[in-house]
Amino acid sequence: MKIHLIDGTYELFRGFYGPPPRKAPDGREVGATIGLLRSLLALLSNPEVTHLAVAFDHVVESFRNDLFDGYKTGEGIDPDLFAQFHLAEEAVAALGIVVWPMVEFEADDALATAALRFKGDPAVDQVVICSPDKDLAQLVSQNHVVCWDRRREIVYDEAAVLEKYGVGPSSIPDYLALVGDAADGIPGVPGWGAKSSGIVLSKYKYLEKIPAKLEDWEIKVRGAKRLHENLSNHREEAFLYRRLATLRSDVPLTEQPDELKWVCPRENFAKFCQSLGTANLLDQLPK
Repeated sequence: MKIHLIDGTYELFRGFYGPPPRKAPDGREVGATIGLLRSLLALLSNPEVTHLAVAFDHVVESFRNDLFDGYKTGEGIDPDLFAQFHLAEEAVAALGIVVWPMVEFEADDALATAALRFKGDPAVDQVVICSPDKDLAQLVSQNHVVCWDRRREIVYDEAAVLEKYGVGPSSIPDYLALVGDAADGIPGVPGWGAKSSGIVLSKYKYLEKIPAKLEDWEIKVRGAKRLHENLSNHREEAFLYRRLATLRSDVPLTEQPDELKWVCPRENFAKFCQSLGTANLLDQLPK
């Protein structure tokens, strides 16, 4: 079987900023939730999609906010989008899909825990992580665990991760520590860009293996002196940023692969769609 793991928060954001806004009969903004449901119904129409789960950030803050004050928060999220966070979880559950709402952890941690657990199951042929987020690239394992950017129709196996970032999956947290990740509020190390980080980590792989002395660097990279100086001055921060970018694998998920099989919506799905003002979603259900 294939296991499809979906980043529900990403899909909800995509549903909010893609299609035009839409009001429910009671006046609530529900366009993002409807967009999310349409996306999942399109996914379920694929005969290869049989077992799946959706992870959500039930709240935006997580344990990472306790580690770093600059980490992402809910500040700046459009209120019409933020108001749909819990509604989206209800919608996906009504569709009959397993939902993982994260509070202490983040949705990506749930995807990481599931991917690492299920890839070792002999019944699982492949784990497909449905998200383009670069931090999830650290989970890719040969062709057994891949990331699928559904919008661009690009599948990232290990070779594709290496081609895109210049480093393998295991070095992605170190790469993000150097380059930064604006979406998560990780500033990175000054002066370190994608190219320089890729060159250095392709040789040394991890932060702690980058020689402390510049004369010991066995690579040629533009601006090496400044890169070395900045890394030396921000070494502790870099290790903190790597910790922030490293996904957790200890989220307490209980489901086994067979429990992720999609069968049909729950009995309340039709009524739920009516409450959104979009009863025609029922016509998109796989036959």
